[in-house]
Amino acid sequence: MSRTLTLSTIQALNAQETDDVFLILLTIDHASLSSPIRVTSDIVDTLSRSNNFTAFPFDLSLPEDSEALSANARLQIDNVDRTIISSVRTMTSSPNILMEIVRAANPDTVEASFPDFKMHNIQYDAFTVTGELTIEDFTAEPYPSGVFTPAGFPSLF
Repeated sequence: MSRTLTLSTIQALNAQETDDVFLILLTIDHASLSSPIRVTSDIVDTLSRSNNFTAFPFDLSLPEDSEALSANARLQIDNVDRTIISSVRTMTSSPNILMEIVRAANPDTVEASFPDFKMHNIQYDAFTVTGELTIEDFTAEPYPSGVFTPAGFPSLF
């Protein structure tokens, strides 16, 4: 899958050395939350498009960028604050996760976005909150969705 990247990002990716820092911004949203939880991989808070992303330690295993494989990722958030645990306990269904990659020099420009993830199999203990991030796999859907039978389509037979 091709992506459109800014010239600064392309130069930073192709450079032998660069001072550019790439950040991962996560937005965790659910109907039971009064406002989305926004966290950044940076060690300081990040302001991006008028949204404050709180510095929160997490480990994210990104999905492969391949059309042949389904996109699965794994998210592990350090349980340094009880905000995540209390939010997870109130959820009756899977929360929505939006992953975005930005440059620290220009956090208002999203270089790559991974929308529509759902967090499943959420487990937590005193130290971490972990879960699997999945996207609904439409390639497993039957095609065509209907069946042409004499009862449903008598004019065909």
